[in-house]
Amino acid sequence: MLRRHDIHTLPKFIFPGAYCASVKQWNNCLMDQLRSLRVFTQVIAEGSFAGAARVLDMAPPVVTRAISDLEQHLGARLLNRTTRSLALTDIGEAYLARAQRLLADLEDADACAGSDTKTPRGTLRVLCPPAFATHQLAKHLPRFRARYPQITLELTTPGPVNTADENFDISILSIGQQTLAGDFVVRTLACSAFIVCAAPLYLERSGRPETPADLRQHEALLPAVNALRRDLTLFRQVPDTTAGAVNVVTVPLHPPALLTSQLELIFAAAVAGLGIAGLPSFMTEEALRDGRLQRVLPHWRGTTLTLYAAMPTRKHVPARTRALMDFLVEVFGGTQTDPWLARAD
Repeated sequence: MLRRHDIHTLPKFIFPGAYCASVKQWNNCLMDQLRSLRVFTQVIAEGSFAGAARVLDMAPPVVTRAISDLEQHLGARLLNRTTRSLALTDIGEAYLARAQRLLADLEDADACAGSDTKTPRGTLRVLCPPAFATHQLAKHLPRFRARYPQITLELTTPGPVNTADENFDISILSIGQQTLAGDFVVRTLACSAFIVCAAPLYLERSGRPETPADLRQHEALLPAVNALRRDLTLFRQVPDTTAGAVNVVTVPLHPPALLTSQLELIFAAAVAGLGIAGLPSFMTEEALRDGRLQRVLPHWRGTTLTLYAAMPTRKHVPARTRALMDFLVEVFGGTQTDPWLARAD
């Protein structure tokens, strides 16, 4: 297979006297040869050089020159021509069949690429945090599939995702205080605050905290990032003040009952009654509604995550990528608000 970096090892076979010393020149030579193939097939289709010139909107000498260059490149005569007629040679007849197949394949490839940018179809590779994929994305996929039945989603959920990956068509990011970095097209999906919650069984057994300070007496389920600090920062909107005014408290905690980087494990342990957890609102929506969890200290919340959909910066974005980006914004609102927290209040 011919590769671009082999260019300097190529013999002078494209056109005599036109050896390509750079990738750009090589590309130009290939384009010239494709043009000559198109001219050749059109000459045969029209039965004359003049007819091909009219169809291709070229000057007749340009058509003549293209055929001559092609024959010189091949080292063989393709056409027997007189002032009144032209006919294919045996070599020309065999070459015409191959040229027509080559140009047909090229047109099919062009059509396929064109439809790929217009019709949502094909495989779409998505990187997503597992908690968001399980508790939010999965339940909306039937509607996406019904709308775009020709798209196959290849979903990867390795763990927390706070940086876009160019190996994926779309990366769903969950960002705390850090800033976005990288050359990506990013669209906001929503925000999700950490809320304090516990199972009814645990609250019956251990009591319900009335103030943030009461959390010191309870079993805590914490992300592993809190392993060194072992405290919890909570925020509360100050009543009857201008928007944005909040109270902030940092509660030191006793050694927690569970430390893990897996939010799904914290969720499962909280539902099982192990202790009090801080979980993103997008995870607790259904558990709060069906009673498996209850909100603790409902006027307080933890840090807020911002959810984004990011895709690599590309000149031509496939229709399937645009379709999912638009769908995600449609489903989750596309604003810096927390739709799940609003439903939990």
